[in-house]
Amino acid sequence: MTGHNELKGAGQILLVEDDPVQRRLLKNAVERHGHVVHQAENGRIGLEMVKRDGGLFNVIILDLMMPEMTGLEFLEALNELGTHIPVVVQTGQGGIETVVQAMRAGAFDFVVKPVSPERIANCIANAMKLDQREVKARSGRRSRSGAVGFDDIVSASPAMIRVIDLAQRAAQSNIPVVLEGESGVGKELVARAIQSGGDRSNKPFVTVNCGAIPHNLVESILFGHEKGAFTGATERHIGKFMEADGGTIFLDEIGDLPLEVQVKLLRAVQQGEIETVGARTAHKVNVRLISATNKDLIEEVKNGHFREDLYYRLNVFPITIPALRKRKEDIPHLVRVFADRFSSEQKNGQRMTVSPGALALLTAYDWPGNIRQLENAIFRAVVLAEGHELTEADFPQIAAQLPQYDVVDHLALVADNSHREHEAEFAAGEYHVPPLYGGESPPARHNEVPENAIASVSAAGDVRKLADVEEELIRFALKFYRGQMSQVARKLGIGRSTLYRKLKDYGIDPDNPQKDAA
Repeated sequence: MTGHNELKGAGQILLVEDDPVQRRLLKNAVERHGHVVHQAENGRIGLEMVKRDGGLFNVIILDLMMPEMTGLEFLEALNELGTHIPVVVQTGQGGIETVVQAMRAGAFDFVVKPVSPERIANCIANAMKLDQREVKARSGRRSRSGAVGFDDIVSASPAMIRVIDLAQRAAQSNIPVVLEGESGVGKELVARAIQSGGDRSNKPFVTVNCGAIPHNLVESILFGHEKGAFTGATERHIGKFMEADGGTIFLDEIGDLPLEVQVKLLRAVQQGEIETVGARTAHKVNVRLISATNKDLIEEVKNGHFREDLYYRLNVFPITIPALRKRKEDIPHLVRVFADRFSSEQKNGQRMTVSPGALALLTAYDWPGNIRQLENAIFRAVVLAEGHELTEADFPQIAAQLPQYDVVDHLALVADNSHREHEAEFAAGEYHVPPLYGGESPPARHNEVPENAIASVSAAGDVRKLADVEEELIRFALKFYRGQMSQVARKLGIGRSTLYRKLKDYGIDPDNPQKDAA
């Protein structure tokens, strides 16, 4: 669902735009990709064209700010006609509120002006796939073979289109790549696409999460060990680099590698040799190295936690994958892909759709856990849904974190008692579905802890000590985010190491923040 490839079929596109200059530019951009363009200079004319030739159009491109009839009024009138033509809305820099309104009114996708020809072509491609009922749940994690291509990455936003373009270039050589970005943005998916797009596509792809390996085992797991090399080494182990020989090794969270292992990694990168623990000679290996990190590696170098020579060896071709909140155009497409995939994997296998209201709600949310959190939210909703359409009522945790978002009436429409019980469990944070890929759980709802006021004056009438207020705030944050340390540190604006130090200083038990640690 990327759309960065050329379109295979011509479509009939209705362009509703009152600005003649914008209309001409868009017409040229759309026609360049082989489509036929029909023009309407305002919403009323566009609506008449739909009434007259509704079956002709595959996609409508609609400006939201027009005189006589606004884009939102056009969408409402379109709904009354009962037509299901996908609508791509254009908006200025008016903020996400306008986009949310348009999506609640039934818009399929949105673009922010000024829009590039590539972006509008991408929108049309995705909308035509919906129009032709060809939306398929394609995700790298679904493939048992692990073969993932660039077409498996949803890249509706300009930011992700740039990422795909860089990754495609990187795939044409064996240049070392570093993928930067927050946890859950899809770094491994991009790494697998780079592997599939190059001459190592049919070779091994080996993933190593450097942050999940005990430090004393990192060297053995990466480079292998001989039998009897250390206590417990009862047999020979070849290691991840030898497993990946001829293919690609993906080192996730490379910033967590111990310094002594970084030396050996440098040799592997420079000379194509690895030193197996307990072996007398080095082994030659031929691997493509792709690294990933959610840390600022140059800061790690300055702090002495990462070797400078290794940094410059690895950081030849950095690609930064933006957080999901910075590419909201991708959210509607990701939601549809996940809903389609997870519903097809259920016992009845019936495809589940997503209501405009739910799409608007999910687009409005900032997703601190990125795609991984969104994926888990859709998975839970599909498993617990009673009908064949996901609505706002299926996402009570998300709605609870957007108090300005009006979903009360929608939530009140849920009539099934068992569904209400699931909602209550969600709202209370008591219902836990294991995350698919170890992502962070979303924060608790804002009204979960009513006693959220921290006093600034003591019982004696004096201003409280700063340390006492800080301690109370940390305890509150631990309870509020249910012990999710990375969330607590991020929201308090401090590093995790600083947070752990303060927990020790104040004697706070993170598992039971209301009591002092023993």
